[in-house]
Amino acid sequence: MKRLVRRALGALLLAASAFAVVVAPAVAAPAEASRACAAAWPRWQTFKRDFISNDGRVIDVGSADSRTVSEGQSYALFFALVADDRAAFDTILRWTENNLAQGDLSAHLPAWLWGRDDAGQYRVLDANAASDADLWIAYALIEAGRAFGERSYTARGVSLARLVLEHETANLPGLGLTLLPGPTGFHPAADTWRVNPSYAPLQVIRGIGAAMPGDTRWPRLAATSARMLIETAPRGFSPDWAMYRANRGFGPDEETHAESAYNAIRVYLWAGMLAPADDARARLIDRFAPFASYIEAHGAPPERVDARTGQPGPNDGNAGFSAAAVPILDALGKTALADAQAARVTNATNAASPGYYTSVLTLFGLGWREGRYRFAADGRLQAAALDCRRGK
Repeated sequence: MKRLVRRALGALLLAASAFAVVVAPAVAAPAEASRACAAAWPRWQTFKRDFISNDGRVIDVGSADSRTVSEGQSYALFFALVADDRAAFDTILRWTENNLAQGDLSAHLPAWLWGRDDAGQYRVLDANAASDADLWIAYALIEAGRAFGERSYTARGVSLARLVLEHETANLPGLGLTLLPGPTGFHPAADTWRVNPSYAPLQVIRGIGAAMPGDTRWPRLAATSARMLIETAPRGFSPDWAMYRANRGFGPDEETHAESAYNAIRVYLWAGMLAPADDARARLIDRFAPFASYIEAHGAPPERVDARTGQPGPNDGNAGFSAAAVPILDALGKTALADAQAARVTNATNAASPGYYTSVLTLFGLGWREGRYRFAADGRLQAAALDCRRGK
């Protein structure tokens, strides 16, 4: 619970049906990505220097417990893949598996929180899992298997994806198969579930489903996730958390009261990066247009908004919020506004070193804008650096 508290042979055999994805050619990267072909990714190198230990642990520098969260490991795996940085990918994967997943990602969901306890020992601090990290790890493994022709990646990714379906979803009356934030702690009453819209990037769900075409649960999960994203944002602002009540639909979360802030900023990021041919893209871009309109009127995204009313708080979001807004502004045709937000990121990061989360949002938002990666309509990764290595 992120905010709330906040390869075995058998696996290879289990995932054999997915191996075709390893040898299938990657979808061609977009034409604009060609300029990134031979270029290094300075922001990724800086992120590795500032936040990743030599043994592959992503550290939230400055946190009291020197914490690592599974989300950070998952994002670092994705960035390493986009950068065609296999050495970093393997190091991050090894640390994640050994320290968060009891040595086997094909059998165990990774613990979400690891760090220094009150006695000064480093260990798992909370063994509950976080479904967004688990989806991103599974996706990165599947896509790495396809990119590098490595079957063990694919096997672990497919097995982990199955664990997500088995332990981090529920059939909600009136909605269907729905992603829960983790295995435990999100079903407070018989007819009530707690959800986090930012945990459900549609491209990741679709990409995993493309690697597991025989499992019809993935398209069902994508459909309910799209509904969740739309129905939890009546004013065009996504909440960090929401409640779903059986056959009554979504309503405000009892603890965070429909606040839209540091979780929800990722919802606009994921939506903006959807492929133009994704069948949910137009609906999502239209729903979140008020978020873009606010930026147009005020020069920056809001740090906090009441998702029930659309009423913003007094402060602007930081540079990471601007980076996260860039793809959806581009998707809405607001190119000059996207330019201004990208410039705001550069100016802020030149003035001061950004923290972990701001750096993550910047790698996603500006890496996408630089053409370093895209997502195909079926969710598969298109990465310029990977295509360059293959001579495309």
